[in-house]
Amino acid sequence: MQEQLEPALAKITEILQFLEGWLNSHVLTWRTAAQWAAALLALLAALALWRLIRPRLARWRDAQVRSAVGRAAITGLCGTGGLILFIGLAQACGAVFESMGYSPWVLDAVSQLTVAGIALRLLSYIMPNKVLARSTATVVWVFVSLQILGLLTPLTNFLERMSFTMGNSTFTALGALKGLILAVILLQAAAMLSGFAAGRIAAMREVSPSVKVLLGKTVKVVLFTMAILLALSGVGINLTSLAIFSSALGVGIGFGLQTIISNYVAGVILLMDRSIKPGDTIEVGGVFGVVGGVYGRFSSVKTRDGKEYLIPNEHFVTNEVINWTYSDTDVRLRIPVGIAYDSDVDKAMRLMEASTRGLSRILTSPEPRALLMEFGDSSVNLELRAWIADANDGVSNIKSEILLRIWNSFHENGIEFPFPQRDVLLKPGSALAVTVSGNTIDNPGQDPAGQEE
Repeated sequence: MQEQLEPALAKITEILQFLEGWLNSHVLTWRTAAQWAAALLALLAALALWRLIRPRLARWRDAQVRSAVGRAAITGLCGTGGLILFIGLAQACGAVFESMGYSPWVLDAVSQLTVAGIALRLLSYIMPNKVLARSTATVVWVFVSLQILGLLTPLTNFLERMSFTMGNSTFTALGALKGLILAVILLQAAAMLSGFAAGRIAAMREVSPSVKVLLGKTVKVVLFTMAILLALSGVGINLTSLAIFSSALGVGIGFGLQTIISNYVAGVILLMDRSIKPGDTIEVGGVFGVVGGVYGRFSSVKTRDGKEYLIPNEHFVTNEVINWTYSDTDVRLRIPVGIAYDSDVDKAMRLMEASTRGLSRILTSPEPRALLMEFGDSSVNLELRAWIADANDGVSNIKSEILLRIWNSFHENGIEFPFPQRDVLLKPGSALAVTVSGNTIDNPGQDPAGQEE
């Protein structure tokens, strides 16, 4: 046990001795202390001055600058102007020390760290994920600090000697750290590029919405896949060793994730054949609404009630779907109306056609038309047929408005609506007592005078 601990203890002792020597030669001297004091005074002076300058600069930007590029540049200056002023003051102090014959390495190092901080802050402005941007900036700034202070080489040598084995591959702590940083950078770059590509694809006017979604998802998957593979390769993992794992994963996907994969495949099919696309008015499984979007696993359908149904894409491929606006947005409404047999049928049909006039949603070509459909048991059955081009705004509401107009016009013109009428036959010998005009008949087979019918 002691023999195993001796190499680790020797490494720790070596690091401590190096740090002790570095502190004695670089920090624990009066010249270094004076430079640190000068850097602190320069920082306080820069912050105080910038506190007075920044509000005036911001007001001038809001009042005078109209260009988007100019406003972005001044906004970046507002965020980094204090650091730029600090660099100028620190370099002025460094010039004073240099004129006295002393090497201003502290002020130079602080200035270089500040320059790195400014660059990282400007970079974080264009990164979409702010949390990841701050984390990346912090890690990079730490590495730059170690490099400027001369501590990066001893640290990398120490991490290089820390290794571990996994299977037939050997990894070092330094390689794992580099791989992690590389993965973060590549994934962030993939996110930025996919967002840029999505914006460019959305601006293509000649491409249909479904193809835009398909192209955007394809670009995103390709970019993130490449980022992951490059990160694994950067760590030192041989990608050919993943062949067996990928085969096993494919079998698992085939059995365990069959439904999920089928939904994703169905989503790709929908995007390619354009049978269902955003903006279509559809009816599927008792759900009537407008397609809000076609995604990888499901499609969203928003009804007139404000409910949004997330329907798996497989249902659109395997089940019957009514697409009201697949090839044409024009939809014909069929409104059945029944009238009594003693009503004027021709007049009723004219009134039905006139009830659609003045409604902006009703198309004039083809014009509305009333038809005599059949002679029913208790009514003459008519039907009004009219066309609309905006089914996504609702169908029941326009039907209700037309029916209300028909109701009012029929009552104004003496057209009667039928209602159910039934003749009741009471058989002789029934025990039912019936009261007619105040007289009670106990035996329906006899009249009130006691004589049988």
